[in-house]
Amino acid sequence: MHEEITLTTPALLFSAISLIMLAYTNRFLGYATLIRNLHEKFKAKPDEVLLGQIANLRKRLYLTKYMQILGVSSLFLCVFTMFLIFVGSSIPAMWVFGLALLLLIASLGVSIHEIQISVKALDLHLGDMELNRKP
Repeated sequence: MHEEITLTTPALLFSAISLIMLAYTNRFLGYATLIRNLHEKFKAKPDEVLLGQIANLRKRLYLTKYMQILGVSSLFLCVFTMFLIFVGSSIPAMWVFGLALLLLIASLGVSIHEIQISVKALDLHLGDMELNRKP
């Protein structure tokens, strides 16, 4: 059985993708602040823990970039799907919408990976505090 896709189908993803992009942007801005602070600390006193944090932040920053690219691409394809529906090309619209869904899934998958790396970054902080605690 073949179901038709309507203009409302891709439009349903707009709010979800917008909220995800807002979360990704907030994460990116948080990293920017952290990186600036680490830069100042490292210039004042370079140490191994800061180097570990810097390497971790670099990975997280690039993952966030890919999350954003995949999310924006998904939104773009949802809009393109709506255009295809508007001009009466329902079969290509379904394929494009399917690709938009796959890109959104990929974006969320990268987000899960980034969260796991973020936990490692917090572990660095906890480890540093445990090493420097006074008995």
